[in-house]
Amino acid sequence: MSDNQNLRQAALHYHEFPQPGKLEIRATKPMANGRDLARAYSPGVAEACIEIKADAANAARYTSRGNLVAVVTNGSAVLGLGNIGALASKPVMEGKAVLFKNFAGIDCFDIEVNESDPEKLADIVCALEPTFGAINLEDIKAPDCFIVEKLCRERMNIPVFHDDQHGTAIVVGAAAKNALHVAGKGFDDIKIVSTGGGAAGIACLNMLLKLGVKRENIWLCDIHGLVYKGRTEDMNPHKAAFAQDTDLRTLDEVIDGADLFLGLSGPNVLKPEMVAKMADRPIIFALANPNPEIMPDVARKVKPDAIIATGRSDFPNQVNNVLCFPFIFRGALDVGATEINDEMQVACVEGIAELARATTSAEAAAAYKGEQLTFGADYLIPKPFDPRLVAVVSSAVAKAAMETGVATRQIDDMSAYKQKLNQTVFKSAMLMRPVFEAARAAARRIVFAEGEDERVLRAAQAILEETTETPILIGRPEVIESRCEKLGLDIRPGTHFQIVNPENDPRYYDYWNSYHRLMMRNGVTPDIAKAVMRTNTTAIGAIMVHRGEADSLICGTFGEYRWHLNYVSQMLGGGNYAPHGALSLMILEDGPLFIADTHVRVEPTPEQIAQTVIGAARHVRRFGLEPKIALCSQSQFGNTPCDTGARLRAALELLDDKRRDFVYEGEMNIDTALDPDLRARIFPSSRMEGAANVLIFAHADAASGVRNILKMRADGLEVGPILMGMGNRAHIVSPSITARGLLNMAAIAGTPVTHYG
Repeated sequence: MSDNQNLRQAALHYHEFPQPGKLEIRATKPMANGRDLARAYSPGVAEACIEIKADAANAARYTSRGNLVAVVTNGSAVLGLGNIGALASKPVMEGKAVLFKNFAGIDCFDIEVNESDPEKLADIVCALEPTFGAINLEDIKAPDCFIVEKLCRERMNIPVFHDDQHGTAIVVGAAAKNALHVAGKGFDDIKIVSTGGGAAGIACLNMLLKLGVKRENIWLCDIHGLVYKGRTEDMNPHKAAFAQDTDLRTLDEVIDGADLFLGLSGPNVLKPEMVAKMADRPIIFALANPNPEIMPDVARKVKPDAIIATGRSDFPNQVNNVLCFPFIFRGALDVGATEINDEMQVACVEGIAELARATTSAEAAAAYKGEQLTFGADYLIPKPFDPRLVAVVSSAVAKAAMETGVATRQIDDMSAYKQKLNQTVFKSAMLMRPVFEAARAAARRIVFAEGEDERVLRAAQAILEETTETPILIGRPEVIESRCEKLGLDIRPGTHFQIVNPENDPRYYDYWNSYHRLMMRNGVTPDIAKAVMRTNTTAIGAIMVHRGEADSLICGTFGEYRWHLNYVSQMLGGGNYAPHGALSLMILEDGPLFIADTHVRVEPTPEQIAQTVIGAARHVRRFGLEPKIALCSQSQFGNTPCDTGARLRAALELLDDKRRDFVYEGEMNIDTALDPDLRARIFPSSRMEGAANVLIFAHADAASGVRNILKMRADGLEVGPILMGMGNRAHIVSPSITARGLLNMAAIAGTPVTHYG
């Protein structure tokens, strides 16, 4: 079977299984009993209806309309497939709806309409206004799309946006802005030659006018040649607006001296000999799909310094509408905009362009591993999976809507709005907020044992941007320097952060002597101490904390947890410090859940379990939550004579010896801990109300198993593990941790704790 056949079968399988299509509808309110039914439907639903009747703006409060977009098409110009009809276009529209949801948290219905008359299609779309907060027109052929959009925008009081036109234009505008920046040119003096007089091409040219290009410097060609004054063949007002008064007639004649070629036409339209006639450092946007107007390698043979973008994902600088439409709609919906005006579109351009010039996010780098994501000729616009797009672009759009008077709702605190948007892509953002706030009040020094790791370098960049902490990296300076440069990071060793070089550091004598003094009665000779301080970065970091040269150590991005724990315990344990459990925060769809002990003690004693419970309660409060702790076992309130149940019951007695300021209960099954109704039936006198938010286990296998199942099968995001009992002087992460996870751990490590938590 050929690669194309394999791809075809894989795509069909993807659409058919495990259930047909890419969308489903889920309820957002409970429907578990008669009371829920009475509120959701008759008679309670009448109250919401009355409020909306009194004030139409209340629809955004009491219904999903304020976060609901319709993707509407008649299937007359679908992708590269042409006029395939409404029904055949449905997979594309479902895909668009999925992108709305995944990238911007916007609910979306795809609506495929059997109507080829543009005025009748506009009538149908306008009649949908009570249902939706905005309309995304899609894949409607030109010039019908112009008619439909114009009529809908005139008659509807919600945003109407034809993505094929304006979405493409916005991303092209952002790419052009940055390409000109790289080339050292400006919008006001460049010559543009464009092929393709369809909806997307005309919209792109109009956007370039808004960005400062002079109309007389735009030369538009279509299948019949140059659009010139007096031409009658295949003309419409949209093309005529760019007609040139000239005797030139062909693309080959007008391409001479062009600074920017904009292609939205067909394959191989731009010939190598035409590229040779272009200006120095030409910008070539060959956006026809799947085969561009000229292949990048062909263009570079003629002009090696050309800056090139395509519509394909297998070349740098893919012009992809997903960089725009989810976020422009997000901003428009959040301020209740009545339209998406020019200022909002330009704000979108500016936001996208600005983000590409910033340091690349760790999440985008992980999604596009192996690609060079440093601003320049091969990185003009962000990647679609850059999670910062939603906050940067949506907030810029919302701000522009408010400033131009098309917003019906105001956002008073733009910073808080951006944080809220970030929470849609960074699941840990809301829970980590109090931790970050506490960390900003301190100025702690965090040493990273694996300082050469890409995740650590990206975390160090984020730490310097988002906290007051000082990162210290253990690693070879030349390796760290080259990797920072390769990754497009602004930070540099010695300037932005301190480095400890295991191979050659002036403190080496002090470090091995300190280590030897600590360990000489544990069989460590001076020679062993010297070798450890040359090769073991975890030990080096621990010695730095021991000597007071750092406040906290983060290690474990590779290697086995207990191997790291051994060195941490040796050098940082003793006195009031002893590791007594690892606590993992699992961020789930329905809220946070803490799990312990996942790593430190395999079969803890009752005393150790009680320690873990107390430590967990302390750490849970660092996240602004009140702990409700369940001691979990296969035994349920004494019904099974098993070892784990016995140890948990003994731990419960130890906890009961003193008055505690947090809720705990056990021993019980996990479902009993999480289901208060079940618990009430089994044990009516339970001291705990509601669902537990901390699960404590008497065996590490159980705790680790639950943690991993939640990560792999419940899409749980882990923050941690948090090492309890060490006074925040060390934390050992897992090898699967991300750069964002390391940033979270740095915030946790950056907060001083009391009582040796």
